[in-house]
Amino acid sequence: IISFPVTKTVDVFKSVVYRIPALFYDRNSETLLAFAEQRETADDASTKNLVMRRGTLKDESSGWSEFKIVEKAKLLNCRPMNPCPVFEKNTNTLFLFFICVEDGVTEQWQIKNCTNKARLCYITSEDLGQTWSDMRDLTDKLDEIKNWATFAVGPGHGLQMKTGRLIVPVHAYACVCASHSSCCCNIMCMCMCSCSDDRGSTWKLGKMFQTQSGECQMAEIFDGDKSSIYCNARSQGCCRVEAISENGGADFHTLCNATKLVETCSGCQGSVVSFPAQGEGADAEGDPKWLIYTHPCDPCKRFNLGVYVNKSPKDPSKWSKPWIINSGPSGYSDLAYIGNGWFACLMERGVKKETEQIASVVFSYDDIKQCPTMQCIMSCQCFKCP
Repeated sequence: IISFPVTKTVDVFKSVVYRIPALFYDRNSETLLAFAEQRETADDASTKNLVMRRGTLKDESSGWSEFKIVEKAKLLNCRPMNPCPVFEKNTNTLFLFFICVEDGVTEQWQIKNCTNKARLCYITSEDLGQTWSDMRDLTDKLDEIKNWATFAVGPGHGLQMKTGRLIVPVHAYACVCASHSSCCCNIMCMCMCSCSDDRGSTWKLGKMFQTQSGECQMAEIFDGDKSSIYCNARSQGCCRVEAISENGGADFHTLCNATKLVETCSGCQGSVVSFPAQGEGADAEGDPKWLIYTHPCDPCKRFNLGVYVNKSPKDPSKWSKPWIINSGPSGYSDLAYIGNGWFACLMERGVKKETEQIASVVFSYDDIKQCPTMQCIMSCQCFKCP
C-alpha cells in the first residue's frame, strides 16, 4: 500500500509552541491524525488547547490539512493536556483521552500539596475527527483517583487488544506508605492502565506497578496464541522501566534485566508499538509480534531520536542499537504502524531546542535493517549532565 523510496520528514506543528505529540493511523482511509498541545510557552502550565491535523499517505507528499483546535476537549477554567487516542474497531469510534488541569496549577504543586487538580476526560468521534462528541469526565467514577496527588494519561496512543479490550496507559503520583491511603509522606509515580471491555461504555483501573515509573506506552505481544501487554515507561534512573502483564493489564511485573534502553538525564517520554514479525520471523507459529521503540538515545540530554527494534519482546537484552531518525535536539514522540513494514512517527525536534516544532516522518523496517550505522551517536562526552 505504501512504497516511499526514502524517509521523509515533514513539519506538522510549528510557529507558536506545540508539545506532546500523539498519533493515530486509520488503515481503511490511509489517514493520519496528529494531535498536540498548543501552548503560550514551553512551560507545562501554559497549555491553552489541544489541536489536530489530518494527514494522508496516498502519495509521497504526505499532505497535512490546516490545523484546527479540538474545541470539545475543554473544561471551564482548566487546561487540556496529554492527548491519548485509542480506536474501537467494532464501532469505528475514536476515543481521545486527555486530562484537564486547573488553570495555573502545576504538577509539582499538586505533588507537594498532595492535592489532585487533574480530571480524566475523553471525547469521541465516528468520522475520524471531523466532529466530536461532548466531553465526558470519568474522574468521579474511578474511586482510586481520590487518593492520588495527581495523574495523567499517556501521552501518545492507547491500544485495542485482539480480544477487544481497550487500554489507555496511565501514570499517577500516590503515597506508597502502608500506614494510611491518604498519607503524603512518600509520594511515588507509578504506571497502570485504564481499560474497557464494553467498547468504551465503562472503564476501570488496573493495579499500579510496584516500581517507580512515569509516562508510559503499551503494546500487545504474543507467545504463540497467548497475549501479553508490554509496557515501556519513563524512569528516574539511567534505564527505562519495562514490564509485562499476562492478564490484559490488570497488573504488571517489571523486567529486572532491563538495562539496554538508556533514559536521558531527568527522563523523557518514549513511544512503543508492536508490529507483525518480518521476513523469517513471520514463519513462527501463532501471531508473532516484534516491538519498535523511539526515544532520545543521548544519556545526558534530549538529543538524537533513536529507533530501536526487539524481535524477542519479553527479553529486554534483545533490543537493537538505535537507528537515528532525527539528529540534534529531540523530545517526545509517538509511533503508528501503517502496515507492510512501514511506520509513521510524530516527534518534537528543533535546531537549538527540541520544543521548536513537531514533525512527522515515514520509514520502513527495511530502512532500519539496512542502515550501516545502526548505533547511537553518543555526542555527550561530559562527566556530568546539565
